[in-house]
Amino acid sequence: MNLRGLVSVTGKPGLFKLIGQNKGGFVLESLDGSKIKSVVNLSTTKMATLEDITIYGEEDEIRLLDVFETIKNNGGNTPDVKADGNTLREYFREVAPNHDEARVYSSDIKKIISWYNIIKDLPLFEEEAPEPLS
Repeated sequence: MNLRGLVSVTGKPGLFKLIGQNKGGFVLESLDGSKIKSVVNLSTTKMATLEDITIYGEEDEIRLLDVFETIKNNGGNTPDVKADGNTLREYFREVAPNHDEARVYSSDIKKIISWYNIIKDLPLFEEEAPEPLS
């Protein structure tokens, strides 16, 4: 799974692909059907790559990529993001068994499921991840 160029932007729904940089900030393209391009300035906006996102665990933090791999290996079937909190929590116990239930909220689970549903059909999803940058 090669998700290096995919980012989440605080305050903006969905996911974005990092496509460049200019004087104003980073140029992003939305991954939804509209393919809207926008520029975000890091002095006013927080941005995180999917590779760097972790989920609170009971002992160690759980990498988001590991959760995506588990979902993919389980057939890729996810509950509806509008399902009730108990259904979402039960599902998340299967794909991230050691997550910290007190600090991972239903809204976090919904976001992770919706992100998975956005990226699962992208060619990047099947690519090998490149070596880590040193």
